[in-house]
Amino acid sequence: MAAATNLPAVESRETIAPAWHTIVLLLVVAALSAVSSFSHGPSPIGFGRGKVVGYLSVLVSQWLVILFIGWGIRGRGFSLRDLAGGRWQKWTGPLRDLGIAIAFLIISAGVLALASHLLHADSGDMVARLAPHTAPEIVAYLALCATAGFCEEIIFRGYLQRQFAAWTGSAPAAVLLQAIAFGAAHGYQGPRLMTVITVFGCLFGLLARWRRSLRPGMMAHFLQDALLTVVKK
Repeated sequence: MAAATNLPAVESRETIAPAWHTIVLLLVVAALSAVSSFSHGPSPIGFGRGKVVGYLSVLVSQWLVILFIGWGIRGRGFSLRDLAGGRWQKWTGPLRDLGIAIAFLIISAGVLALASHLLHADSGDMVARLAPHTAPEIVAYLALCATAGFCEEIIFRGYLQRQFAAWTGSAPAAVLLQAIAFGAAHGYQGPRLMTVITVFGCLFGLLARWRRSLRPGMMAHFLQDALLTVVKK
């Protein structure tokens, strides 16, 4: 498979997995979201057994989805590394992507604040309920943040955005469709916050398209999740 710099444009009509594979993936994401709406948290089993177990259950479920994606794209000659954007070519690459991630978070914070204001969406109660407090909870939560940063970017911006682009032949449509799927995957947040998350998904999709890489988005995703909840606990 070609290196990151030689990956086809996002409008490429080359699908990266069979249609049935994408449909199954969307059904799994929808099912996990529906279950989370009943458990009132991202964990499919809730936090009744403690937050550490709840965090780890989300971590495991996301990695299982990634394994399914890796299996599905292998038949078309793709790998997870291809979806992520390949390797850094220079030692300055991680620093550059970190800078882009921080700038992205600063810009997106204003957009999300406006969207939340217009929709009257308040995440305070959700953040308080999910926040870690003890040392084991913080460690488990940060592991979950790292997992979400990698896995969710692969799922939505790496896999779905490219697959939707191949199906529609439209980069804007691909960005929008994956963002809708991203928002819909957060059923436990409720309709208003899911809409705000959809906006965030659009921003992540634009970042991935601009950089032709998921690395800045992965960093931003991790920082957003980690800082937002740990600071506001």
